Amino acid sequence: MTELLRHPNIMERLQSELDDVIGKERLVEEADLQKLEYLQAVVKETLRLHPIAVLALHCSMEATKVAGYDIPANTRVTLNLYAIGRDPKVWENPLKFDPSRFLNSPIDVKGQHYEVLPFGSGRRRCPGMNFALVSVPYTLAQLVHACSISLPEGLTHLDVDVEEKFGISVGRRNPLNLLITRRLPSDVYRKAGLNVIGQ
Repeated sequence: MTELLRHPNIMERLQSELDDVIGKERLVEEADLQKLEYLQAVVKETLRLHPIAVLALHCSMEATKVAGYDIPANTRVTLNLYAIGRDPKVWENPLKFDPSRFLNSPIDVKGQHYEVLPFGSGRRRCPGMNFALVSVPYTLAQLVHACSISLPEGLTHLDVDVEEKFGISVGRRNPLNLLITRRLPSDVYRKAGLNVIGQ
């Protein structure tokens, strides 16, 4: 949400895709996710630039060679997932939030492409990966499709704070303050059993 508010053009493009695929007469359903190509690109780009964890720990089961380095068996290897996703040797303009880099790209975030590893890789990758790859795009799609989301009065996209704090997981250092209003006709929310108050 932070990156979408910092990049209003990307938010507009995502809302446009949601309106084209879903329309404005119903809410997003889980079955719709596979049809939302730009939404998937936004999620992948978010995971590249802002991985949940900074570091991943692996232990080599047997001796191997990685990038010309000998790794003995039973060696603990630490991967800096944050740095991998921002590597200028791999990514053009690595600090720029640009979901279009994942459109028509074979690179995925499931651990098979070492350019971006938000969930780690191999047998010890994050067990919550499949859940996250459904719940994150579904929640984001619901919010962006059903709500108009804006910054408080007097703030512009240039004022959005992106500072992060690092711990076991990475999170925002400061809360994100938003204004949220309904975007769809009132009967869409009522059909879904949601209470709509005011705008």
